[in-house]
Amino acid sequence: STHVPVGEDQVQHLDLAQDLARIFNYHYGDVFPEARALLSSTRKVKSLRDPSAKMSKSDTQAMATISITDSPDDIALKIRRAVTDFTSEVTFDPETRPGVSNLVTIHAAMATITVQEAVSRAKGLDTGAYKTLVSEAVIQRLTPIREEFQRLRADRAHLQNLLELGNRRARELAAPVMAEVRHRVGFS
Repeated sequence: STHVPVGEDQVQHLDLAQDLARIFNYHYGDVFPEARALLSSTRKVKSLRDPSAKMSKSDTQAMATISITDSPDDIALKIRRAVTDFTSEVTFDPETRPGVSNLVTIHAAMATITVQEAVSRAKGLDTGAYKTLVSEAVIQRLTPIREEFQRLRADRAHLQNLLELGNRRARELAAPVMAEVRHRVGFS
């Protein structure tokens, strides 16, 4: 691949792959492309309980993260309990209002709108009412994904077939590259 979609926290892994490709290509000729990062324009989503930390599935606080497998009720509860401040107006200022700004970021990402548009849609709402709006956007976006996840998870035979197909396809794509690598380094 020449372009790889990654989050900011994964760029160093891509940098390592670029370094390895560059070193190999220098010694043995051009074989591997130097992949470039495709960074999302979406801001990092922060923890619902600690907006100074990023949202992480490894967080020990269940209320800090939203999972694609969460029920609509769980999503609404987590967002309702998300940390905000005592100013009722919804604004976007990550430095002084990290909790509310995190909700705006989540709303914008889930509704596929800009941060400015999310703030505009929140005009006249207090943070409590805004949390309901954010919950609705998250639930609307994640429900079809969760339902498809559950459908696929229940169909073990289909998943096994996909794994076998993917394995076969990956081997087909990798075989000529690996043959070229072996040839270049003198193993064939």
